[in-house]
Amino acid sequence: MSKRGNLGLGLALVITAGLGVGGVWLLNQVSPGLLGGLVNQNNQGSSSNLTTSPDRLTRLSVMGDTFSGYSTFRSSAFTDVLKKSGIDLVYTNEFDQAKRATALNDGQIDLMVTTLDQFLKQQPQGKIVGLIDRTIGADAVVLNTRQYPQLKSLLDLNQLVKQSQAKGQRLAIAFAGDTPSEYLALVLDTKFEAFNLSEFEVKKVADASEAWKLMQDPQQAVAIAVLWEPFVTQARQQGNTIVLSSQDAPKAIVDVIVASDRLIQAQPQVISTLLADYYRRIDANVRDASQLQQQIASDGNLSAADAGAVLRGIDFFTAPEAQTWMTDGSLKQRIGSTAAVLVLAGRLNQVPPRPDDLFTPQFLTKATENTQTLISLIRADSPDLADKLAGKGSGVTPSRPVLTASQIKAAPSIGNLQVRGEVKFGTGSATLTQTGQQTLNQLAQEIAEFNPDTVAVRVIGHTSRTGSASVNQALSQERAQVVGNYLRDRGLKQTISAEGKGFSTPLPGIPPADARNQRTEIRLVRVS
Repeated sequence: MSKRGNLGLGLALVITAGLGVGGVWLLNQVSPGLLGGLVNQNNQGSSSNLTTSPDRLTRLSVMGDTFSGYSTFRSSAFTDVLKKSGIDLVYTNEFDQAKRATALNDGQIDLMVTTLDQFLKQQPQGKIVGLIDRTIGADAVVLNTRQYPQLKSLLDLNQLVKQSQAKGQRLAIAFAGDTPSEYLALVLDTKFEAFNLSEFEVKKVADASEAWKLMQDPQQAVAIAVLWEPFVTQARQQGNTIVLSSQDAPKAIVDVIVASDRLIQAQPQVISTLLADYYRRIDANVRDASQLQQQIASDGNLSAADAGAVLRGIDFFTAPEAQTWMTDGSLKQRIGSTAAVLVLAGRLNQVPPRPDDLFTPQFLTKATENTQTLISLIRADSPDLADKLAGKGSGVTPSRPVLTASQIKAAPSIGNLQVRGEVKFGTGSATLTQTGQQTLNQLAQEIAEFNPDTVAVRVIGHTSRTGSASVNQALSQERAQVVGNYLRDRGLKQTISAEGKGFSTPLPGIPPADARNQRTEIRLVRVS
């Protein structure tokens, strides 16, 4: 082996070992030496461009809250690293999202960490410069099986709502306001036909622990709540039904780093340095998450088991993955989808006409170069770790088992998607009209938001009671199959089954021969 080859292997071992030292690369410690020269060979965005003299630190103020995904920004080990790069980071909590945005606008803070939906709703004077995480199960909609043990789906909940209304009663939903919990409630309200938020008494609380307590209180008519970990795990252990979680919609909740316009204009280099050091710690956690788990436990006063549950429900972005999202259209699409939910829910006036103006990948260059250097050094010996660092270690597993139609039919229901428009066919035929195709094109986009590993689709066709039962059964089956094939041809990865029910299941209160019974249900079911 050549000296160059030996050097490369040695560097890989040094860097990999360094990942476990305080969660920081040894790259931080040796610039402008050999490793510093390797990683910063273009000297663009290098932290060495900033002074490390204590009396000349650049102070940056960041505002967020106590969410575990933000724990790195509250870590003393991380702030110590930043000081070596010339940055004095000050983190403060502000649970009021509007006040957080106002503080950024007024110059009281330089950056804020928040969810994408709140960024769109509050419209602060700044841009997204980094991506923190997606939750993949840490947030969930839970049905209360203690007071209402029959509730297993949104369809069951809808029936209970109607029964309660008939008695002059109103069921309640509990969640923490201005958090991902409220956004998940809005997702239910805008995407599922059997759930209308306006039909519930909304109990907004400050923290998921309060929502969880309300669910346990037999004096409260709380039939549904939106929780986050560790209470999601506790709900599962107690037998509650998880009707929908962020694992089922893994792109629904995204946390972002927002820099003020003033900081972007005045000190762009400081942003690059901050992100480079931040994503170095993320790279370290990808290799070994034990220190992050300890940090989350200490930060949130949680047990090791609860901290582990929190960590399993969060998928952190690496720098290359964040940069890819900002450059390949993923973030732009996510902004559009999130804004659409907010618009439909009446929380936002319009979908941003120029989403590209809301973010910039320019400050991720240095952080991405650092990670790519590490990836190239460890690829041969640790291909799985290299893939994770590149952002390829998560997502849909291509080898998931093939599900049969009977298995999908027997799977627990989540609920029927809201059909905006009509799935129309030619009279007496199974040929989709142009209107029907347009409706299904929109539905396909919404279905694509859900995780094919945990969610499958049942297409259920119905007819009105005109003609023979056998003819209607055959027609409903054929129509359902046409819809299933059309959705599948749109590139959906979810398993889709089709079934016809003829005129056996008319709508409640609708005469069997009424044309309104001619309908197609698009039902999501849980298959995990």
